[in-house]
Amino acid sequence: MRTAFINQLVQEAKTNESIFLIVGDLGYNVVEPFQQLFPDRFLNIGIDEQNMVGVASGLAQNGYNVYIYSIANFPTLRCMEQIRYDVAYHNANVKIVSVGAGYAYGSLGASHHATEEMGMLRTIPNMVVCSPSDPCEARAITTISTNYDGPMYLRLGKAGEKNVHEQDVILTIGDFCQYAESSTQNVLFVTGSIMDYAVNWVRNNHIDTAIYSVPFVKPMNQKQLLSIVRKHNHVIVLEEHQMSCGLGSALIEQVSDLYSLGEIDIMPTIRRIAIKDEFISVSGSQAYLRCKSGLVLSKNLFSDK
Repeated sequence: MRTAFINQLVQEAKTNESIFLIVGDLGYNVVEPFQQLFPDRFLNIGIDEQNMVGVASGLAQNGYNVYIYSIANFPTLRCMEQIRYDVAYHNANVKIVSVGAGYAYGSLGASHHATEEMGMLRTIPNMVVCSPSDPCEARAITTISTNYDGPMYLRLGKAGEKNVHEQDVILTIGDFCQYAESSTQNVLFVTGSIMDYAVNWVRNNHIDTAIYSVPFVKPMNQKQLLSIVRKHNHVIVLEEHQMSCGLGSALIEQVSDLYSLGEIDIMPTIRRIAIKDEFISVSGSQAYLRCKSGLVLSKNLFSDK
């Protein structure tokens, strides 16, 4: 995903002179194409993420659309105060780009896990929260971000993620992205790079379910959501994030509001597959840590009743 993001950002920057990229002493063999083409709109600020947010906010106040880029937990968890006051409070045109969401850097331990930041950022006013599922969605969201004036969070995988979609997707902010439809009551919502595991598991186990990627955790297109839950009232949510504040929580909030307003007659059952209220204190591959955290689907989750 990070390569898809940088390549698309380079293409957009060729015609959009407001795009400015700041990195925190990383991205080697990834960000060089941008640096070489636009040296006056590139800055490596070093291992100084909190200051990076402040610099980005200042550049945004002077007309730039600024992207800050670092390993997922560092431009987010380390910088929440700066993001809240310097960026979101001023509705500054700053895009926070994290690479290595969830357990992508699992071999480096809990200090490099990004498993709470999506929930923290979605509570901050003015912030759009994006979590693409594959490089196709990452490219689409990158293009959207270059034309959006305001704060956004782009939660990317690390590298090597496969395309889930067979062709490029067209998105607007808040959209759900349909992967498969079904006549059953089952619907599976997935966000982030764990989508590849989800669609392969469903296919290999011959499960009849609708599947939607959720590239925007905030905001959500309520008309689309309403249409989905009117057809499918047995909802399963899979995410590589803490259960208490991520996609599942956001969906429960939205669906509960729709039910309380009388927009849906029956409150759907919503089952969440997410990280429990705990840290993982061991190191390992992303696949290993997903399994250890219980981020696995099972046939008994899908009941058309």
